[in-house]
Amino acid sequence: MLDKSNGYEGIAQDFIAARTRSSIGTAILRDWSRRLPRGASILDIGCGSGVPVSQVLIEEGFDVSGLDSSRTMIDAFRERFPNSLAKCEAVEDSDFFNRTFEGVVCVGLMFLLPAEAQRVLIAKVSHALRNGGQFLFTSPKQACTWSDVMTGRLSISLGSDEYRRILAGEQLELVGEGEDEGGNHYYFVKSR
Repeated sequence: MLDKSNGYEGIAQDFIAARTRSSIGTAILRDWSRRLPRGASILDIGCGSGVPVSQVLIEEGFDVSGLDSSRTMIDAFRERFPNSLAKCEAVEDSDFFNRTFEGVVCVGLMFLLPAEAQRVLIAKVSHALRNGGQFLFTSPKQACTWSDVMTGRLSISLGSDEYRRILAGEQLELVGEGEDEGGNHYYFVKSR
């Protein structure tokens, strides 16, 4: 049976413990969130337990919905944020709550997906974003492959040029890129 959690269900407790102790990327996340109207709806794709990404956004006053393919992680998200919508399903299978959002964030997931699933994710985000909405995701700047540190599974970055091409084809504009203190590369995207 195909593991839609990309190996993360099997290491969920270790991942939750590691992320709970980390604030890497929270400054970039707060800065990105200032592009959105106060109280905006945000979809956190690959939300895990919600810490630190959803937690930061909720603390900033946003209406966050979480999506993750690990049952253990989505249960932890629901326990931590009982007033937020949450679904356990793979991005490839998700209807994104059958609604639209002013913002979508996808930190630490894009590169875990096969190349075609990354394209599907971007297309689905394009349809889920309201006009002028903001999308933030992480993946290395260069096109490359490597073994995921936590699961040992193949990770794939399509690289900045290819992401820009795919985004443009989905009526999304890459408006900036950046790095956090942990060396993670961020793509700042706006819906046209």
